[in-house]
Amino acid sequence: MNNIIQPIATFLGAILDILYKGLDVIGIGNVAIAIVVFTLLVKLLMLPLTVKQQKMSKLTSIMNPEIKEIQNKYKDKRGDQDAMLKMQAETKAVYEKYGVSQWGSCVQLLIQMPILFALYQVFQKIPLYISSIKVLFTNILGNGSTGLSSIDGYQDTLSSIASNVDWSSTKAAIVGLNSFSADQWNQLKDAFPSMAPLITENYDKIKQVNTFLGVNMSQAPGFSLSLPILIPILAGVTQFISVKVSQAGMSQATDDDNPAAASMKMMTLFMPIMSAFIAISVPAGLGLYWIATAVIQTIMYICINRYYDKIGTDAIVQKNIEKRNKKRAKQGLPAETITKNAKVSAKKVTTEDRVRNLQAKKDANDKKIADLKAAAKNVNHSKAGSLASKANMVSEYNESNKK
Repeated sequence: MNNIIQPIATFLGAILDILYKGLDVIGIGNVAIAIVVFTLLVKLLMLPLTVKQQKMSKLTSIMNPEIKEIQNKYKDKRGDQDAMLKMQAETKAVYEKYGVSQWGSCVQLLIQMPILFALYQVFQKIPLYISSIKVLFTNILGNGSTGLSSIDGYQDTLSSIASNVDWSSTKAAIVGLNSFSADQWNQLKDAFPSMAPLITENYDKIKQVNTFLGVNMSQAPGFSLSLPILIPILAGVTQFISVKVSQAGMSQATDDDNPAAASMKMMTLFMPIMSAFIAISVPAGLGLYWIATAVIQTIMYICINRYYDKIGTDAIVQKNIEKRNKKRAKQGLPAETITKNAKVSAKKVTTEDRVRNLQAKKDANDKKIADLKAAAKNVNHSKAGSLASKANMVSEYNESNKK
């Protein structure tokens, strides 16, 4: 999985670096601002996937009653393979009726997940991706002849300040220094007095680019009742609002007796709480990313839902069918047709190729019946012939005996 995520993180990190440099040129080079702007940019690029996801969710809420009806129809026939095949066929017909794929939501999720994991990695290790910030840490660490690395036993000294960091790795050391609290920076100056001016000069710049509205984006908020605690609180609240808005207009399909619906309700509450809890112990920048993501997604969901509510379900289904027919035409397949609009029963859904297949089967059956009739007629003739010959033989025998 890391082989997939790492290249994506490197690519996104390069874009973040360019964006930060652009913000720095106009005098707003700040990690928090870069996170918000970059999150907006990524979400706009992923807007087509978000639109498809919302469309699928809306159609799914409409399809669910029909699918549930099919499932109830066959619920007592779980061991009957033929019945299960019929249930799958009828379920597939419902999806075809609304012009959507049964695996559409899974495909969208598979596309988005690596991007989301990569973003998580980038925002958790921002100094590794923004070159102008990274250089501030490399100034402190040095290259063996300068900075802390020029002092014998510097790694052991650093370990006494933060034992959970692999100080032999430059990348790990940069991430470790970025998470230092103010007290740890003071310990670092005391541990390396000859390097105190160098540490102070670069730390002041690091603190300046990391701080926004009094919150240091490189520090974990913790459980203290201070300003940074707003980050995890807002992370949970905004995510809860985002989830609720994404489900707007789908409540009519909710079934309290459905375990899946009950599970969805639980996740709606559980996930925001988990996000808030996790945001307490990770850098505030990551929590800010979750807040920005939730706020931007909420705005997008509102706009998308209003658009789909305005055009109506029938129009959505018609567009889906048109898109599917274009793909089918490229593959040399006949167009799908629906007898009525999206409100018809799944049993009435049909396609030209299905009709043709049924006609072909009917013709084949008619031919078999004709062949069987012909064979039966020949058999009757042969039987009749054999009886006539036997009668002739008996007649000849009788005549010879009379003589």
